[in-house]
Amino acid sequence: MATTYRDALLHLLSRISFKLGEFTLSSGATSDYYIDCRTTTLHAEGGRLTGLAILELLREQKIRAAAVGGLTLGADPIVSNVATASAWYAQEHHGAPLIHGFLVRKAEKTHGTGRRIEGFLEKGAPVLIVDDVCTTGASTIAAIEAARESGMKVVAVACLVEREEAKGRAAVEAAAQGAPFFALYTANDVRAAHVRQLAL
Repeated sequence: MATTYRDALLHLLSRISFKLGEFTLSSGATSDYYIDCRTTTLHAEGGRLTGLAILELLREQKIRAAAVGGLTLGADPIVSNVATASAWYAQEHHGAPLIHGFLVRKAEKTHGTGRRIEGFLEKGAPVLIVDDVCTTGASTIAAIEAARESGMKVVAVACLVEREEAKGRAAVEAAAQGAPFFALYTANDVRAAHVRQLAL
């Protein structure tokens, strides 16, 4: 059976981004595992696979987005990789749309244009919001709200890994107001792949 981009990305993510141990999360809670997706999304091959896996998801779900964006810093490499992957795909598949990128600052700039969104910004444009890990969903929700306040239409939300135990999905889905929310993997998927590799 052919390996999909998503399968290959899970293999890399579970190998270099997943750690077992005792960790304190930003919420103050403790966890017996930690996932640092940036070691994968900033990895040369991991970045390529991230962009292609998200494109694969959009095609499967028949979602048309003019742009992809998310809250800095976790979303930055995902946004860049998806935008670049769409350009490579369009070069090989005539007529395929480009998906541009935008980044959402945590706060508006206090100088210059005072913008909160950098990059693509077009009122009414359908956009995909991305994040690396969804725990409580706070960073994902901040990006959804910023995109909407800028006049863009959020048509879908996607994260690489969902920590289901934190129950952030309901809050993200409420903020998405009917737009679908996808997780490429749950934390349990990544843990299981990590444990399988330890056994080899």
